[in-house]
Amino acid sequence: MREDQMLQVAITGRGVISSLGNTIGEFNAGLDRGKSTAVHAPWADEAGGNLFYAPVREFDPSNWLDERTARGTDRFAQYAVAAATNALADAGIDEPDPLRTAVVMGTSMAGAQTLYDADAAYREGGFAAVPRKVQLMAWPNMAAGQTALRWRLHGPLLTVSTACASSLDAIGIAARMIEAGLADTAIVGGTDNGQAKISGMAAAQYGMSPTDVADPTKICMPFDVHRRGVIPGDGAGVIVLENLAHAEKRGARVHGIVRGYASLSDGYHPSSPDPSGKWEVETIRAAQIDAEIAPSDIGAVVAHGTGTPVGDISEIIAINELFPPEVAVTSLKGTLGHTAGAAGVMGVIAGLHTMDSGTLAPTANTTELEPEVSFRVPLGSPSAVTGDAFQVNAFGFGGQNASLVVTRA
Repeated sequence: MREDQMLQVAITGRGVISSLGNTIGEFNAGLDRGKSTAVHAPWADEAGGNLFYAPVREFDPSNWLDERTARGTDRFAQYAVAAATNALADAGIDEPDPLRTAVVMGTSMAGAQTLYDADAAYREGGFAAVPRKVQLMAWPNMAAGQTALRWRLHGPLLTVSTACASSLDAIGIAARMIEAGLADTAIVGGTDNGQAKISGMAAAQYGMSPTDVADPTKICMPFDVHRRGVIPGDGAGVIVLENLAHAEKRGARVHGIVRGYASLSDGYHPSSPDPSGKWEVETIRAAQIDAEIAPSDIGAVVAHGTGTPVGDISEIIAINELFPPEVAVTSLKGTLGHTAGAAGVMGVIAGLHTMDSGTLAPTANTTELEPEVSFRVPLGSPSAVTGDAFQVNAFGFGGQNASLVVTRA
């Protein structure tokens, strides 16, 4: 921790809505199994090929929201409120302080499905058929907004949309708020509706998701020589951040400390990273410098690891350059699919599990690593790790690079 930082920022709560389940226990156990959750998408036949996604199953919004709110809320915001409810329960907070609690949520596609549905209704029935609450459901700030409404919060309220880096940037921004004394507590994370039909089709049209592969385990294979691309994922992850002294005063369990954060621009291409990996290197290094921690002190890395041919190579180069060969590196996307705005925070939750268990979850689907890989990648089963810190990477369209370092308390 830098001497000029005002406070240490503790993680005291975790909540998740995912294709592995809607509890932390289900999520962690599923990651350790290392099996893909992808299934054929409902629109696969319509698209004329094999399209897959990793959906949240058995999600009933009425378990977390009243009926009226659920009806007027897009699925991405429903996920956020549900994950926030779980995270606050894990933190032991029944009633967050309304003036000293911030809400910062990340999202990539937000309420895109609402817009698709509204457009379809208009084409079918004209002006009169357009739902009147489209804006209240579709706008990106409604995940954060509905979370604040749920607990009647009046502290800082922000939405971050930096593509697949959204939730890591949300965590970094919220941690800075707490360091600056703007809040004692923050409900922070990311969410996306990976069941949005047009988004899945567009990914296939753009070449991110192949339609000629009938087995989803042969598509998203992070760091594998045979990797073919992305499978859309679904869900939300939320953590509770607190001023460490505030958390200790109320006797909270501290899962970890947000120790370092960095966000930099790749400035290279709308969707592809700089093939040299230069700016991913600089982002990872900047987060370590912010944390005042050496690469050798980091026992595990939860990589961005999308399973795309060009994306993985840049990250391999960056990790090779910065970390010793014994560091353990995994990607969650073979298991969860690419959860977009929720990917970074899900990586943080997975890293917290690693510090608890002493093992890092395997990279699902991957069997034959790229020869360039010079670090350890758990395959098939969790791998033992040492150290008191882990790092999470998230790299998004538009050149969004983010990295976060978390340590033990």
